[in-house]
Amino acid sequence: MKKLTLFLLLALAAFGVNAQVADSAKRLVALHGAANFRDLGGYATTDGHHVKWGEVYRSADISKLTDSDLNVLKSINIAFDVDLRGHQEQAQAPDKINPGTDYILCPAGSDNMDWAKEIAKLKGKQADSLMIVYYSNTQYLADRYKPFFDKLLNLPQGQSLVFHCSAGKDRTGIGSALFLYSLGVPYNTIMDDYLASNFYRKAVNAQLIGQMVKYMHMDPEVAKSMAGVKKEYLDATMDAIKTQYGSIDNYLKTQIGLDDQKIAQLKAKYLEQ
Repeated sequence: MKKLTLFLLLALAAFGVNAQVADSAKRLVALHGAANFRDLGGYATTDGHHVKWGEVYRSADISKLTDSDLNVLKSINIAFDVDLRGHQEQAQAPDKINPGTDYILCPAGSDNMDWAKEIAKLKGKQADSLMIVYYSNTQYLADRYKPFFDKLLNLPQGQSLVFHCSAGKDRTGIGSALFLYSLGVPYNTIMDDYLASNFYRKAVNAQLIGQMVKYMHMDPEVAKSMAGVKKEYLDATMDAIKTQYGSIDNYLKTQIGLDDQKIAQLKAKYLEQ
């Protein structure tokens, strides 16, 4: 186990991921039917607290979970499932969850299923520009993430929550960033958590990129941009929020409804005291 943990730490370090994110022995939930399923616990805040382990998880698509996977979800007390995909995505691949799990769909403008046809026409760095435009669009953010935060605020003690989209990197990455920011986690750590998807999705991305190039005749550089995450993508969301709302704090307050009392409630609930 020690050798495996050391290997994971070294591998994550090669991806530029810091030690907090690289605590894979605790962070990664190994499942047969889902990738990038990981615990958001352990991150240090600017005032010296740490996010609680075993409370909030992020993931990619969970429509293909096995029976043994469902047993794992039961063992970590997953009682809430926040689905950040669109209606069509959800209809094509409904989540496979344990009976009694509270489920909510937050589509918020995610129903453009023809994006791949347009992306296949792009060349080189054009995909980066497209992703930055996508990340800069704040139009649907509140509709998607306000219900997510409402669930977080109402999560009963002893239960845990998972939120996810299809790849678990873009919509889920923004949700993770906003959640960690609300708790006082510094931005460099938030970015490390975001970029860690490139490591946790490494095998899946390699297969996906190959399929995009072979079957969609996509430029390899475009395929890499679409399959992975880059610092400038998340920066684009945060910069757009600051430009439109003055600050991330003001956005959370005016658009998500997180006033000082609710921020304090989130911190009391999800930070080790």
